[in-house]
Amino acid sequence: MSTNNIFLAGVGGQGLVLATKVIADAANYSGVDVKTNDVVGLSQRGGKVWGSVKLGKKVYSPNINPGEGDLLLAFEKLEAKRFRHLLKHKDSVVIINDYEMAPSLVQQEAEEYDEDVIDEMREIASEVVVVDATNESARMGNPQVANILMLGVCARFLDSISHDSWVKSIKGNVPEKYLDLNLEAFDKALNDEF
Repeated sequence: MSTNNIFLAGVGGQGLVLATKVIADAANYSGVDVKTNDVVGLSQRGGKVWGSVKLGKKVYSPNINPGEGDLLLAFEKLEAKRFRHLLKHKDSVVIINDYEMAPSLVQQEAEEYDEDVIDEMREIASEVVVVDATNESARMGNPQVANILMLGVCARFLDSISHDSWVKSIKGNVPEKYLDLNLEAFDKALNDEF
């Protein structure tokens, strides 16, 4: 089994820490060794948050060095650009939520939001999947399931984790009252139904 280096990037309030835990637990349930790392920084103020997950036969550290990332899961477009240096160029996958949260300098009109992020990622990665997770989760009735929609897409690229393990992990990490919607969101994204 080869090691998968997954990097998650977003802004506070997008459920990135939960997403990291769901991946880790799902890997454990599938018998895959896993190590994780989260940095939440100014997450309560909409600041950047990130996490790394390494999966493999034997993993010693969750840290991903520049040029070693297999998969970048970006919950906000600019965060994909911020962490692009971690990717294995032309041998990596980028999953981007088509969502913009303007940084403070853009809000203050001192800079413009970079509209070329997706094109730039296509020049770097072997595959880029753009997901309208924020809007789709709102259409489903709860914008809070956007992170699980993103994980459904991510699961397409992680053959070492079984569907049953993903479901068990979601059940173990999501409050009961939101469970059915989260499971629906995961399967919808996994099966490319939106």
